[in-house]
Amino acid sequence: MSRIGLVLEGGGMRGLYTCGVLEYFMEKDIYFKYIIGVSAGACNAVSYISRQKGRNKKINMDYADDWRYMSFRNMLREKSFFGMNFIFDELPNKREPFDYKTYMEAECEFIVGTTNCRSGKPVYFKREELGEKFEALRASASLPLLAPITKYKNLELLDGGIADPIPIKKSIADGNEKNIIILTRNKDYRKAPMSFSKIIKYKYRRYPKLVNSMVNRYIIYNQTLDYIDEQERLGKAIVIRPSQPLNVSRIERNKQKLQALFDNGFEDAKNNFDNVITFISK
Repeated sequence: MSRIGLVLEGGGMRGLYTCGVLEYFMEKDIYFKYIIGVSAGACNAVSYISRQKGRNKKINMDYADDWRYMSFRNMLREKSFFGMNFIFDELPNKREPFDYKTYMEAECEFIVGTTNCRSGKPVYFKREELGEKFEALRASASLPLLAPITKYKNLELLDGGIADPIPIKKSIADGNEKNIIILTRNKDYRKAPMSFSKIIKYKYRRYPKLVNSMVNRYIIYNQTLDYIDEQERLGKAIVIRPSQPLNVSRIERNKQKLQALFDNGFEDAKNNFDNVITFISK
């Protein structure tokens, strides 16, 4: 499996789909030597790497209606809709213990994508570069308008999904000729131009290159989807994406919807299992 990458899209709470797919992979003891993700995709990857079955679902489901996890109340406390300190400190260290030892000893390469606010370009961090408190992972999950810019390693960083929303080309550049790609949108989805560009331009007026990347993100995103379709046609990728109509938002709290999305991911992974095994065995 050393030449096969696992590529994880973000999407906030739509990441429950990814949780379902990864949960099935763990049940079947399917682990990859190379994993790359952005935003929620990267966050879900860490519990997969630490091999903690059920942890992703428990965190995303059990705390979905906890104001400390996500709420506008957090905006007043730490200027972030998602409670970053709660998510990256209290949860892994106190409430839902994270297996740091297994995570660090796992025989895989883990890459997290972020966006450099000054250049508008992607910045990738390896597992050993993520920081003692997962600062790079926190940066990757810092959604525009909903979280402050993260300062790390003399860089100003935001959501990895801005500059490289589905990092398939990075995976290929790193030597993975074949890839399993987990998306959090339906098959025919294509992103439309941003409807709130004026707000973005004002909010991030000190970062013109970041603004340019955000305003043009839909172009990069759609081009990447076209590229992924081509990789799939060439037999170089297996794409697992929601087979059921998606009705979950980035900040969804409805647990029934979240459960349904998780179940969809689990079942889609199950239905793709034979194809995945054949793909990684060639």
